[in-house]
Amino acid sequence: MSIDNTITYLTEFEDVLQERLNRPQTWKEMCKVIVTNTRVLSTSYMGTEPSVTTVTRGTGIVAGTFSETAETMTISTGREILLEVDFADLAQSPWTKPVELFDRIGSLLNEFIETNVLAQHASWTDFDNASIGGGAGNITVSPSNIDDIIRGVKREIREANGQSMWNQNGLGFVWRAADFELLEAFAQANGFMSADAALKNGTNAGMRYMDADHWFSNSHAAGHVFAGVKKIQRLGILKGTYGKARQFDFPAADTNTVMSGTGFHSRVDIGHLTPTAHAGLVFDVLVA
Repeated sequence: MSIDNTITYLTEFEDVLQERLNRPQTWKEMCKVIVTNTRVLSTSYMGTEPSVTTVTRGTGIVAGTFSETAETMTISTGREILLEVDFADLAQSPWTKPVELFDRIGSLLNEFIETNVLAQHASWTDFDNASIGGGAGNITVSPSNIDDIIRGVKREIREANGQSMWNQNGLGFVWRAADFELLEAFAQANGFMSADAALKNGTNAGMRYMDADHWFSNSHAAGHVFAGVKKIQRLGILKGTYGKARQFDFPAADTNTVMSGTGFHSRVDIGHLTPTAHAGLVFDVLVA
């Protein structure tokens, strides 16, 4: 004979919201970030440089001419998030805490910045399969050519006279997760020292290999990967809105009513510029 008792067990709840799976973000590494309350930022470069002339002793030199070209970045692209939570839900739910709500809001806004920066690939220099000695078209990244991509980007920077800026700012690649895995495998398979370093130090958010910093992101536009000199791109962020956590009671429901709860709000306003004079130092790696 079997006895089937119905038992009620004690249940314990965590009083924290489950941690979110955040998307990786690289924009702080790639870009020169300018946090300001100014709407329009201007930068200039020498569009026409003076000529070097032959010295003729005993004769005067003709003054050369030059021209400067101004480019502007406007901080005008904005995104915001507003959550409304009922007063009763705030009182009765152990999970819905303002700190955790704002933490998630902040993560989502930072991920928007990442996606926006990686979507600026049209302002970078194209780098395709022909750039590594193959036929024209997108690159199918593989263990046999990932080092060719890195070397090819270095060559392009040197040919564009960008070595000094490379020395100053460093070189960076933002791969897709699958590409980054291939890079890890390549590093681990080539030489005892590089394999050891890759295994010990370089398999979390990023790694340093072949004199470059490598990260990965899941926010690329399809078919596009970033590579090039770091801090070339300008990213403007409006100081007055970024990171501001605003909390207020009785948010409006419509023109005549309000919600019986608390509003949690934050926003970000950004602008982007790839300076024309240095666009040859950042690359849109076209990938299959």
